[in-house]
Amino acid sequence: MYPERVVVVGGGTMGAGIAQSFATVGSTVTVVEASQDAAAAARDRLSTSLAKALQRGKIDSAAAVLGRINVRTGALPGDAELYVEAVPEDIDMKLDVLQRVSSAAGAETIMATNTSSLPITELAAAVPNPGRFLGMHFFNPVPASVLVELIRHDGTTDAVIERAGEWISALGKESIVVRDTPGFATSRLGVAVGLEAIRMLEEGVGSAEDIDTAMRLGYRWPMGPLRLTDLVGLDVRLGIAEHLTATLGDRFSPPNLLRDKVARGELGAKTGRGFFDWSDGRGQAS
Repeated sequence: MYPERVVVVGGGTMGAGIAQSFATVGSTVTVVEASQDAAAAARDRLSTSLAKALQRGKIDSAAAVLGRINVRTGALPGDAELYVEAVPEDIDMKLDVLQRVSSAAGAETIMATNTSSLPITELAAAVPNPGRFLGMHFFNPVPASVLVELIRHDGTTDAVIERAGEWISALGKESIVVRDTPGFATSRLGVAVGLEAIRMLEEGVGSAEDIDTAMRLGYRWPMGPLRLTDLVGLDVRLGIAEHLTATLGDRFSPPNLLRDKVARGELGAKTGRGFFDWSDGRGQAS
């Protein structure tokens, strides 16, 4: 039920996680990066993640999974069943990548973008035969997350949605299908709660730890909204909030505290500090 050959364009946190997930179930995956340095970083990212998965008993052999992943630069392979664009949330960059993917892919090959907020309809304009194109929104960390949000634009065919859902099931994950609207379902809900949590922290309602504990224990969230924002990246969350403000109104306006932290480079776990201290990798109250 899984695709035999997958190409992932972009080997950052999300792209590497997507590649690992497909390779774990048996797909042969090619990760294409823009430079040799980026490719080396993607290989290190995969090796580290797979070593942790082996340690936790999630896989039997890190070497076997890594052996199904080829990280490279240059031209895109032309023989994959699924292409996943996983570059940063910049619409011009994504349009450029999707045009390159369209040139490499077969006429009926399924093409997906991993975006948490950008309009699928606008991205579909870069794809000949856009019926084969959809949003495939994975969550961080991809190997451990069980949800994938499939986003269809008006032209996405039912057959493509069905096949994508089968592939997600093969990964041991569950998919939901939503139509192309600003923020889709998950980003819109997650950002709304996350922004309110930041406002509460800004107003001194409670500490970051206590606000997060309220959601964990009171509403059974697996982690609080501020810690989740640290893992997503404060810069990513700010970008989504600004997009939702422009499309849905001021109720998604980013708090000044979020803007200030991004301006200082406090982007969350990836920089060692956000709303929590990640210098030891665990996210301690700061």
